[in-house]
Amino acid sequence: MSARLDPFYPVVDSADWVARLTAVGARLIQLRVKDRPRGEIYGEVRRSLGLCAAAGATLVVNDYWDIAIDEGAGFLHLGQEDLDAADLKAIRAAGIRLGVSTHTPEELDRALSVDPHHVALGPIWPTILKQMPFPPQGLERIGEWKRRIGDRPLVAIGGLTPERAAQCLGAGADVVAVVNDVLGNADPEVRALEWLSITRETTA
Repeated sequence: MSARLDPFYPVVDSADWVARLTAVGARLIQLRVKDRPRGEIYGEVRRSLGLCAAAGATLVVNDYWDIAIDEGAGFLHLGQEDLDAADLKAIRAAGIRLGVSTHTPEELDRALSVDPHHVALGPIWPTILKQMPFPPQGLERIGEWKRRIGDRPLVAIGGLTPERAAQCLGAGADVVAVVNDVLGNADPEVRALEWLSITRETTA
């Protein structure tokens, strides 16, 4: 499989969102389920994988590496703290492609030490999603990260809008991730279509 990923990368917390966004053309989605019983998380992952398979889309499972293995997921995303607990040998043995979050040069060094498929950098702009101990990275750091990771896809995340996403892609990012700008919109499907139009036009 090519290393290339679709440039529009919504991050969602349920299979219902996966269904809604694949229906309008999203082809790369991260499922990030938090604070749910493990049995429910298995169900969300299983259903999301089925929806993505039917749509020709790629699902990235956040955090739950063991569930990703059990359910046959092809992609997994881990934060820096998740790397400590994850069984990286088991993940590799399962053939799962791994993405890792980074915020500092030291974290990038650590991410590259596990030979990830792709690397995420954030927050590019201030974000309301969660409290971040890191200042906004800005567009210049995207180019710096891209030079260091080479052919691996670079994911930009944090405070993005379609217009900012286009700037990130122009600065060297391969993929732009979004949460609130789509999920918190009054009409998420229409907003997702705006993202799809801008990101695919920018990377065409």
